[in-house]
Amino acid sequence: MIHDVRLGMYAVAAILFALSLKGMSEVRTSRLGNWAGIAGMALGVIATLVAVHLRHIDWVAGAVIVGVALGVPMALRMPMTAVPQRTAFSHAFGALAAALVGTGEFYDRVPEIAAHGATIQDRFAILVLCAEVILGYLTATGSIVALLKLQEVKWVPSSPVIFPGRHALSALLIGGAFAIAIALAIDPTQPYLFPILIGAALIFGVLLVLAIGGADMPTVIAILNSYAGLSAVGLGFVLNNKLLIVAGALDGTSGLVLAVLMCQAMNRSFTNVLFGGFGATATAAAGKKEERPYRSGAADEAAFLLSNASKVVFAPGYGLAVAQAQHAVREVAEELKKRGVDVKYAIHPVAGRMPGHMNVLLADANVPYDELLEMEEINPIFPEVDVVVVVGANDVVNPAARTDKTSPLYGMPMLDVDRAKNVIFLKRSMATGFAGVDNELFYQSSTMMLLGDAKKSLLHVREALKQV
Repeated sequence: MIHDVRLGMYAVAAILFALSLKGMSEVRTSRLGNWAGIAGMALGVIATLVAVHLRHIDWVAGAVIVGVALGVPMALRMPMTAVPQRTAFSHAFGALAAALVGTGEFYDRVPEIAAHGATIQDRFAILVLCAEVILGYLTATGSIVALLKLQEVKWVPSSPVIFPGRHALSALLIGGAFAIAIALAIDPTQPYLFPILIGAALIFGVLLVLAIGGADMPTVIAILNSYAGLSAVGLGFVLNNKLLIVAGALDGTSGLVLAVLMCQAMNRSFTNVLFGGFGATATAAAGKKEERPYRSGAADEAAFLLSNASKVVFAPGYGLAVAQAQHAVREVAEELKKRGVDVKYAIHPVAGRMPGHMNVLLADANVPYDELLEMEEINPIFPEVDVVVVVGANDVVNPAARTDKTSPLYGMPMLDVDRAKNVIFLKRSMATGFAGVDNELFYQSSTMMLLGDAKKSLLHVREALKQV
């Protein structure tokens, strides 16, 4: 009876997970999707607790209390700029949890196998368990390195860390880890090999992400998410937990699809992202940037341009999140709409540090969903736009992606803001973007650079608009 109830609850939880992914694929339904995922996870945990005869309920209760005590403040106090870091942090803990459970399961099984001999099923389970542990541990350390790169910690450079022989060392580590997995599957009674496997996986995860530039971290996080999901699938097979298999498969495939879409949005391949060292040359070149003339403006000049426009598009980027300027953008937009101006927002798929980063920020400011247009929808409209206000974006609006074959950005789909009649570019300085590539848009005659904190600049523009 309990078994049937558990399977029924697992089935409902699996449906809720699928609905969660479906809901979160659209801005309008993302909140419902999030709640569906929460409900599915809660139902899955309850079903497992009902079915398993726990000997230490106090340990489970303690873990829940600690998780809530850490998770709630993190969710409430974490700034929007740190969403990618928080995501990487979550992946690290999720992967580490799966790896630790796999480690415990390995050491639980070895004495029994040694006592009764290894069957084919035992050997297969050990092989899957080792693969799961490898993926879990490399995802944990890789996610921590990704977090540190995104946080721009001084002792972990955001640019790729390249050194001679890194590919050979990485291949030796991951190849050695899987060779040990095969050896343990053949003869599981050699547990002394298991810590070596764990160490190789941990070091490989560090090396894997160290060699990748900060501009690629969002894609790396999606790939690591896929690895964590695959790790959960392996653990689900070993533990014969169907819900863990379903949840891991959904997590793994969604992370993989997201990474593919992001690579397409940046005109990059998986191998280029994971092994190319993208950004090393560009970052070095950025240090040799020459001073070039540009048109600098003030808030009243920007207000004058906007007040005489009939179509205005805001193109947000990571700088919007840094300045927490989403509410200021909406206030300027509302002031323009009072004058009958048609206002839209241009959303690039990789603007910010995560897909959907800009959607979440603008939703936080209660910007209407129907004003958010994806790149494919907005690009044909730009030639008709009177003013584009770029707020903190850089690489995703760089014309070099379309015009300069020598640029590392060449071929990357971009927002064609340079085709608008006028551009107001809000940035803290004339520095390059995350990819380390200078932006020709800064120096266009139709571009006005409004340098300084984006939030303060926009509030000054709003006040100036009221005076026009």
